[in-house]
Amino acid sequence: MKKNSSIPVGIIGLGTMGGAMAEILIKEGYKVLGFDIDDEKNVKLKRAGGQIATSHQDIFDSSEISIFSLPSPQALFQTANNVELQNADTARPIVIETSTLSISDKQKAYRLFADIGIELLDCPLSGTGAQAALGDLAVFGSGDKPSFDLCLPVLKTFSHTQHFLGKFGNGSRMKIVANLLIASHNVAAAEAFVLGVSAGLEPQLIYDVISTSAATSRMFEIRGPLMVSEEYNTATMKMDLWQKDLGIIGAYAQELEVYAPLFEASTKLYNEGIAQGRDKQDTASVRGVLEDISNENRKKN
Repeated sequence: MKKNSSIPVGIIGLGTMGGAMAEILIKEGYKVLGFDIDDEKNVKLKRAGGQIATSHQDIFDSSEISIFSLPSPQALFQTANNVELQNADTARPIVIETSTLSISDKQKAYRLFADIGIELLDCPLSGTGAQAALGDLAVFGSGDKPSFDLCLPVLKTFSHTQHFLGKFGNGSRMKIVANLLIASHNVAAAEAFVLGVSAGLEPQLIYDVISTSAATSRMFEIRGPLMVSEEYNTATMKMDLWQKDLGIIGAYAQELEVYAPLFEASTKLYNEGIAQGRDKQDTASVRGVLEDISNENRKKN
């Protein structure tokens, strides 16, 4: 699909990620037709220059390529159950499914959409909504290769890297691997800040030095500024939403009988953050979790 085409790119789900992708597509010259059950998000899309669809069906009637960014498997299944193709003679519509869901849920969705003649691509994204707005995501694509190639111009608009990983589901498998690393790297960054501050180093100095050294990580660079400022309420990934991703990783590791001690240790700290009432804070607030535990340990001694 070319920019400025009369056929819009459809987007279902205009939350943090979907809304960011919609806005950058509009800025890059694409027409965007979006739909969300939250009308405030529809209004935001319209203000950005997009069009608001009247229903899921409207998206499929008007778009050859659609992007899904949905919060749950139920929302994905409901979409499949509420649409049908009006013209079987037209090109097979393609859905770029970007949500982070379990492998089994993705495969169920693939079968549901195949039954109504829609090609579903498994394309989870690595990055935050802020990165999406800057075109700084990585796409983990899988499914039908010709369909993926047709979608590349759209994907390149909001991502710096587009990986095609083979059969449907491999994108989600890679996303699980990536999220396992994110879970551990984020905790490692927080632990380093707590140790450094306890030793008398300034948080900003820690960030400036480590981010330019061999010890850095992408999570240290992305979440480090939040750990420096300790301003966690403007969240790019909330603690409570992260619980869904942690559950997917843990269940998949258990299914494959993989021993993942670093991930398990990290999960306990995120759970402690929820127990402390940090559910709406950014996952960078795990620094605060570790500081609270450290302070409690000092009191005992």
